[in-house]
Amino acid sequence: MNVSTPVEACPRTIGERFDLDAAWAVHPQVAVRPEPFGALLYHFGTRQLSFLKDRRLLTVVQALADHPTAADACRASGVGSAELIRYQAALAKLAESQMVTARTGSARRSDAHRQGEEAG
Repeated sequence: MNVSTPVEACPRTIGERFDLDAAWAVHPQVAVRPEPFGALLYHFGTRQLSFLKDRRLLTVVQALADHPTAADACRASGVGSAELIRYQAALAKLAESQMVTARTGSARRSDAHRQGEEAG
């Protein structure tokens, strides 16, 4: 799994800033394009590009909008409890870069997110 993090940053410290018990979704301005190595995420608002180098992280990101919490999306994607801290850290980095955002109410997948999936 690779969402660029500084070498000195500990996954536990980064992950502590991401609430696994909250509802999350891909940001409405982000398109997700699956690739053989993982995926490309492009934020149309910030013009930032992120690479996911882990297919399971892609599965988690795609599952966020379909589950009540990020932890549920991780479990549904096959992330075991021993791996959860690494995925929490990766999701924290995606939240910091506004690729994923906290979900309120019954918000579901955005049109940009769906378009990115269909293009892949």
